[in-house]
Amino acid sequence: MAEEFELENFEEEEVELFEHYSFNIDKKQSLIRIDKFLTDKIANSTRNKVQTAIDNGHITVNGGVVKSNYKIKPMDEIKVYLEKPVMNSEVIPEEIPLDIVFEDEYLLIINKPAGMVVHPAHGNWTGTLVNGLVHYFNQLPELPGNSGRPGLVHRIDKDTSGLLVIAKSETAMTDLANQFFHHTIDRTYLALVWGEPQEDEGTINAHVGRSAKDRKVMAAFPDGSEGKHAITHYKVIKRLRYVSLIQCNLETGRTHQIRAHMKHIGHPLFNDAMYGGDKIRKGTQFSKYKSFIQNCFKIIPRQALHAKSLGFVHPITKERMYFEAPLPEDFLTVLEKWDQYVVYES
Repeated sequence: MAEEFELENFEEEEVELFEHYSFNIDKKQSLIRIDKFLTDKIANSTRNKVQTAIDNGHITVNGGVVKSNYKIKPMDEIKVYLEKPVMNSEVIPEEIPLDIVFEDEYLLIINKPAGMVVHPAHGNWTGTLVNGLVHYFNQLPELPGNSGRPGLVHRIDKDTSGLLVIAKSETAMTDLANQFFHHTIDRTYLALVWGEPQEDEGTINAHVGRSAKDRKVMAAFPDGSEGKHAITHYKVIKRLRYVSLIQCNLETGRTHQIRAHMKHIGHPLFNDAMYGGDKIRKGTQFSKYKSFIQNCFKIIPRQALHAKSLGFVHPITKERMYFEAPLPEDFLTVLEKWDQYVVYES
């Protein structure tokens, strides 16, 4: 049996396994217990389910936790995260085109396009990379406790493009999971970020964990008071006046690590809606510049993040492996437009 490892970047399932609700209480609302109010408002909920969520800190009022007997008041803002029912973990094989960079009898290297979900979960039971993988090769192993994710030892976000390694045997999966667990996998990302970092290179050492205000978003905790240990090394590749192309190397693999870390130092990823990068963060107020930015957002309608390279020791041959994936067309096009803009405005 494979050993149990903490899967890289699988903490995101905490979001996918919750239903999200938000209530802005009316000015004329009478005082009423929050557990009763939410049970009446949320379809298929029970008072016990709501009370459990309150006890677990998954229901907040005005950003803070409350007790079940809290009486809501006019103008309160209530955020709710209720656990979804467990679904069947059986993966449906689907014929989905896969960009296979490398394959042998033990593993696959896949170049995932932006927009493809890695594995089935609530809201995305079909059309995922894993659905395509089990159609291509139907004997993929699974790590204990991760049913429905055959072959996976790590993941990248839906709207992040780039490389993933897939295990085709239990031996390969155990060895690769061990390399990820001990942070010996070399991973390089390219990101387009707002602004120009002061230093040409640096290291961000700040825990990453769920934001108390919005649990879909990760936050950086430099004092280590919350979250999990996370380290990102970055290097500026090109400065483009109002944005910069940077390279990020990960020591750890936390959910949204690069996105949260770059926002933390004041340089959110270009067009990253979840972390404030979908607004003009640097530049002029001229309408021509605003039109240019909106045009760029249309070209790359996602966070500008690409998993460029993967380096690891082959689990069977022990040979050092290294793979690179070129920037996808949307990312390249936006970079070219910024190059032209900077030259034109000089």
